[in-house]
Amino acid sequence: MSLQDEMAAVRRRLDDLESTVERLERQLAQARDNALRPEPARPVDDLVTIPDTPYDTALWTDSDDEGLGVRHRRAP
Repeated sequence: MSLQDEMAAVRRRLDDLESTVERLERQLAQARDNALRPEPARPVDDLVTIPDTPYDTALWTDSDDEGLGVRHRRAP
């Protein structure tokens, strides 16, 4: 490959690099703009009300306490 061919190849690669950097800068600017935009408020209809009443204890019959082992038994 001659020196002229090598210089042309380097110039093409530099042009490709420059266009890639410009594209990445545009994408970064767009991502920043999107991050700075506040999210729209959620409609009140989407909210779920959780009652303060205690749960039915029957839900936990025959269940083990996680990490504590089986109820009413001693650890080994």
